[in-house]
Amino acid sequence: MLGMSQLDTKNVRVFANFLSQLAKDMTRFYYLKLNKPFKAINKSKDKKGYDPVTKADRAFEKFIRSKIKKKFPNHEIIGEELGYKKTKSDFTWVIDPIDGTRSFIVGNPTWSNLIALNYKGNPVVGLANFPRLSKYYLNYSNKTAYVVNIACVGKDKKKKLSVNKKATFKNMKVAGAFHGWLSLKKQSRIPRVLKLMQFPCFDALSYAHFCEGKIDAVLQCQNKIWDLHALIPIVSAAGGIASTWNNKEQNTLVMFCFLQIKLFTKKY
Repeated sequence: MLGMSQLDTKNVRVFANFLSQLAKDMTRFYYLKLNKPFKAINKSKDKKGYDPVTKADRAFEKFIRSKIKKKFPNHEIIGEELGYKKTKSDFTWVIDPIDGTRSFIVGNPTWSNLIALNYKGNPVVGLANFPRLSKYYLNYSNKTAYVVNIACVGKDKKKKLSVNKKATFKNMKVAGAFHGWLSLKKQSRIPRVLKLMQFPCFDALSYAHFCEGKIDAVLQCQNKIWDLHALIPIVSAAGGIASTWNNKEQNTLVMFCFLQIKLFTKKY
């Protein structure tokens, strides 16, 4: 993974431990402050578009920024709702305070908090926290990632993440959501893959399920940096890859595909 090799294990562990505690703090913050009625506002600049935001989105981002600023005051921060704090640091935190705002609005528990730490522009540590599910996904290196179930009493339960290494094209499970962004022409290039898209795509939770080996590929379009960067290092550590439509491993993606490397080298 780009960037990870330039950081020593000790530094990465410090950041991962910080995010592990932050996941628990965010879950607690949600139940104490944000688990109550709210209104959704359409922030789309396109009159025909719909891009909802709630007070909870902004409250989460303020909370996350305050924690980062206290621990790492010189680091840069990019957030979906509150913009860009620029510094001279090589470290940048990328925040999606609520990934899956539509799910949040209707009461679907699959929404999450996504936070990535980038080093020189490349994501090296990622957190996907699911407050309503009381669990989070986090990588501790470029080869080790865990899902942690937060316990109300006693110790948290931790399980190492790994993609399904036994999947074949015929039996692989594919989740996807194009939201109208993938043209019919492009869809016509992957007819066999489309037939396998028989599993729902629940925002970042689908990528988390990919890392657990429950599904074998996730396809999405038109993601922003805060939608992607937290997931890339987790997926990489679990043995998966992120790629564009042209099969190039990048951080800024048009089509997001997490799949085992052996399967992904084939053309469908």
